[in-house]
Parts: sequence; structure tokens; C-alpha cells
Amino acid sequence: MYGMSGPYPIRGSVALPEAELMWRFSRSSGPGGQHVNTSDSQVELRFDLARTEALPEVWKQRALERLAGRLTDGVITVRASEYRSQWRNRETAAVRLAALLAEATAPPPKPRRPTRIPRGINERRLREKKQRSETKRGRSARDWG
Repeated sequence: MYGMSGPYPIRGSVALPEAELMWRFSRSSGPGGQHVNTSDSQVELRFDLARTEALPEVWKQRALERLAGRLTDGVITVRASEYRSQWRNRETAAVRLAALLAEATAPPPKPRRPTRIPRGINERRLREKKQRSETKRGRSARDWG
């Protein structure tokens, strides 16, 4: 079960470059008994987006623009401390980073091409609208009495 379950795919054949990941471990806050005070189970994963060679240039530019608010000197940081085991937190952090990069490097959506409503459909809608209004006019109490 242990041992990193390596490459974390971003999209297509591009994966997180294991060599460019910087890990830092610290003690998690929160509950957890005696063991938690001595084990560094919180994981901080840093990835230098500005200097990486692993991503295609276009993707890199796209990610730098979209993640601008989260970057510190071109470095993106992901923290994980949900689990009491450092290994599971490492997995979580790596998967989270891969997902973040996948989203940030995705191509922009195709622009929407406006479509015209066929004339027949529009005419039918207006006809039905007129009919409805006639029905409702027929209900008004004016004509009674």
C-alpha cells in the first residue's frame, strides 16, 4: 500500500513532474491524540509553475494567467492535512495540484454561435399567445351582467 502511487496525470500524456515537486511537512493542527503532536502529517506541496519545463508553453501561459491570484513568485502551493497519515496527505495534495493544473490549462470554451429561431416556430408562438390572450379576455367580468 505504501510508496507513492506515481505519476499524477494532468491531461493527455502530461503528468506532474515528480522531480519538480517541493514537499514540506509540518504538524497538523486540530484533534488527534498523542501521536499527532510528534508526527509531521500536514503536507505542503509547492510547484514552480513559472520555471517548469514539463508543461507545454501555451498551457503554462494559460495557467499563469488563470492562477495569478494563487501564485507567489510563480510558485503554486497546495496544502493537505485532512488525514492523520502523512502518506495519504501527500496523495491528496498531489491529486489536488494535478486537478488544479488540469483546470487552469484547459482550452477556453468555443464561442457560442447565435442561432436563428425558425420563422414557423416564432409565428406559432405568437399565434398561441394571441389565442391565450383571447381566452383570458373572454373570462373578464365586463361582458357579464
